[in-house]
Amino acid sequence: MPHDHAPEPTRRTVARSAVLATTALLLAGGTVARAQPGRAQQAPTGGDVVPTLPAPTGPHRLGVTTLYLVDRSRRDPWEPAIPVREVMVTIFYPARTVRGFPVAPQMSRGAADTFTGFDPAVLHRELPMAGVNWAATATHAHTGAPAQPVRRPVLLYSPGGGDPRTMGTGLAEELASHGCVVVTIDHPGDAGEVEFPVEMEGRDGTVRPTVFRGNPRDNPQIFRTAMDTRITDTRFVLDRLHDLAAGRNPDALGIALPEHLGRALDLRRVGIYGHSAGGTVAAQTLYEDRRFGAAINLEGYLDQAPEAPGRDGDLYPVAAHGVDRPLLLLGTDGFADRNGLKRSWSAMLAHRPGHTTHRQLDHANHWVVTDYAAIAPQLQSADLMTPTNRNQLIGTIPPSTSIPLIRRHVRSFFTHNLPPH
Repeated sequence: MPHDHAPEPTRRTVARSAVLATTALLLAGGTVARAQPGRAQQAPTGGDVVPTLPAPTGPHRLGVTTLYLVDRSRRDPWEPAIPVREVMVTIFYPARTVRGFPVAPQMSRGAADTFTGFDPAVLHRELPMAGVNWAATATHAHTGAPAQPVRRPVLLYSPGGGDPRTMGTGLAEELASHGCVVVTIDHPGDAGEVEFPVEMEGRDGTVRPTVFRGNPRDNPQIFRTAMDTRITDTRFVLDRLHDLAAGRNPDALGIALPEHLGRALDLRRVGIYGHSAGGTVAAQTLYEDRRFGAAINLEGYLDQAPEAPGRDGDLYPVAAHGVDRPLLLLGTDGFADRNGLKRSWSAMLAHRPGHTTHRQLDHANHWVVTDYAAIAPQLQSADLMTPTNRNQLIGTIPPSTSIPLIRRHVRSFFTHNLPPH
C-alpha cells in the first residue's frame, strides 16, 4: 500500500453534496451488453470508452448477488452518528443455470458516478478524468441465478485501502468459475465508494465516499483504526455466512436470496485473500481466526504505521509470531515502498517451520493484482492514459502475461491448501 490514496486531497476528495442516491451495487435490473474481453469498447449511448473485464477460464457459469449486512453490536468508527456498522458484500458462485437472469454490471451508475467524481474524480490520479463510461462495464455473472447445490470452498476478499470491492471482480469471477464461492467485501468509510440499498441514520444518502484524505500509513491512528475495523468486518461477514449456510437470511432487509446459495457454502474450507490493506487484513485474520484455513497477502504491510519518520512500526502478531496454516506473500518488483515492506515480510518468512511462502511479479506495479491489470492497457490504447501513468499503476507487464499468472498463483494456492474433505 505505497499510497493507496493520493498524498494530498486530489482525485478522491468527493464533496458530500455530489453523492447521489442510486441503486445497490451489482443489483441493477437491466442487462448490460457484453463486449469482447480485453478490448475497450465504445459505449452504445456515446463516445466514451467502456473497459472490458477478462473472461473467466473455468467450466462454471456464474451467478452473483449482493448482501447488505448490519452489525448492531458496533457503531461505525468513521462516522459516530451512524449507530451500527454496515457492510456490503458481493457473492460470486457457480450457477445451476443463468437463463433469464441478467448480466450484472461491474458498478452501478451511482457507484460509477462517485468513482469518477465531480471534480477531483477517482482514487488514482493516473486514471483519466473523462472519456470512460465506468457504469457500462459488464461482468460475466448473472444477477440472482440459482446456485449449484454443491458444497464449495469459500474465499473472502478484502480490497486495498480506498479501493472498492468492484475492482477485484475479475479474479473473483475466475475463482468462482473454477468452483469456489467468492465473497468480496467493502469496508465503508475506508472504501472509495459504497452504495447501500437504504438510507441510514447518520449517513448522508445511499452512497458513502471514503473519509481518507491521504495515505493512512502517514497517520498511525487512522491506519490502526482502518485495520482493526477491516479485520472485525471480515470476521463478521464469515459469521453471517454461517447463518446463510444454516438456512437463515443474513441480509438486513431480507431480500430474496438465489436458490440454493446457502447449500453452496462449505465452511470447513474457508480462505481469505486481500490486496494492499486487504492483504494485511488477510494475514492477520488468518492469525486471529482459526476458521480460516489459508490466506494470500497481495502486497500488504505486516506492521503498524510508524509513530514517527525513521522509526519502525510494531509488527502485527502474525509477523511477530507466525502462523501454523498456509500464507502466501505475493508482491511486485515495482512496489514504491519495497524497503518498507521488506522488514515485516522478512520477519514473517523467518518463522520455522515455514508455513509462509513468497512470490514476486516482475515488471509489475502495485495494482496489477486488481482489475486495473486489464483496464489500464485498454485506456492507454484509447489514448486516455499515458505510458508513464499505466506503468505507475500496473507496471510494463502485459495483461496477456499478468492476468493468467496472477490467476494461476491464487487458484493453485487455494486448490492445494483447501482440498476436498
